Amino acid sequence: MELIPYGRQWIDEADIAAVNAVLASDYLTQGPAIEGFENEIKKITGAKFCIAVSNATVGLHIAVAALELESGAEGITTPITFVASANCIVSNNLIPVFADIDSKTYNISPTEIEKKITQKTKILIPVDFAGQAVDIEAIKNIADKHNLYIIEDAAHAIGSFYGDGMPIGCCHKADITVFSFHPVKTITSGEGGAITTNDEQIYKKLLKLRTIGITKNANELSQNPGTWYYEMQSFGTNARLTDIQAALGKSQLSKLQSFKERRREIVKKYNEAFEKIPHLTIPYEENKNSSCFHLYVLQIDFEKIAKPRQNVMQELKEKGIGTQVHYIPVNSQPYYTKNFGIYNPEHFPIATAYYQKALSLPLYPKMTDSDIDRVICAVKEL
Repeated sequence: MELIPYGRQWIDEADIAAVNAVLASDYLTQGPAIEGFENEIKKITGAKFCIAVSNATVGLHIAVAALELESGAEGITTPITFVASANCIVSNNLIPVFADIDSKTYNISPTEIEKKITQKTKILIPVDFAGQAVDIEAIKNIADKHNLYIIEDAAHAIGSFYGDGMPIGCCHKADITVFSFHPVKTITSGEGGAITTNDEQIYKKLLKLRTIGITKNANELSQNPGTWYYEMQSFGTNARLTDIQAALGKSQLSKLQSFKERRREIVKKYNEAFEKIPHLTIPYEENKNSSCFHLYVLQIDFEKIAKPRQNVMQELKEKGIGTQVHYIPVNSQPYYTKNFGIYNPEHFPIATAYYQKALSLPLYPKMTDSDIDRVICAVKEL
């Protein structure tokens, strides 16, 4: 039986044609397709500035680097996320601090953020988990109160909206937003990511950091002996996206709305099928939010069904259903327990309880109605 994975890209002829056009052009990288992709993201989000990058992990790293925070400062993020949300704090010589999640949305809890703030806290990195917007209003109030920066990790959330109707990535509350375009995300550029901001100074720093800290801008050079001249003015990395990837990403953006609609249709079918089944908890969505669901995380009480999660995953795999766990709490990873002290699971009771029951089911636009029915039937049979 063909496996239905938990996530998969959808590439059509228009995407292939866009990539082929770049392959036949003069630029495979650092060409006009990059700007075209960035402009489309600005149109969708409403942000003033956009920087396309090679992936969201490096995007988060240079976003933190652009703030030029003092070594040893603290950054607060959620334990229920991919490790990159915390790694970008560590890679900039800052101290990671974790705040527990909200029991309904699985997003970082503003109340728990407030509890973790110290004089060393300089930055907040909330994550729009599974595509649902964080409580950005509450987080912004906390940031203003304590004079903190906000970098919103929106790796899951291109196409999602806040409860106030603004698109994620507009940066009306966050200083910087970072997106991911990995193949399992809503749209893809292969690998790839993007950073949005409304701050021109941050934007200029990001441009340098994306290209190894180098600038050729005549207005920024300490001297200008000729057109060949450039200067490395800060320590950056090669975070550039290729034109090949940018062309694919731009083509995919034209289908963002239809992808979102299909994702929400699948979520609705799942919710209707699972909401009244004992020992299952369906995802919660804030009434005013409009999530472009990246993940469908079902909470399963494995103890009450008397089956360990690994057994459930194996049984589903045998029925051709791929699943995944999003995520192992970052605070429990050996690197973090070794280098930043023992993070007792009891310190994060909501995140710990969430992790013990979490299982992501297949969710991607290319799923057929038959695929959806197969998943539903397989889960019910358990």
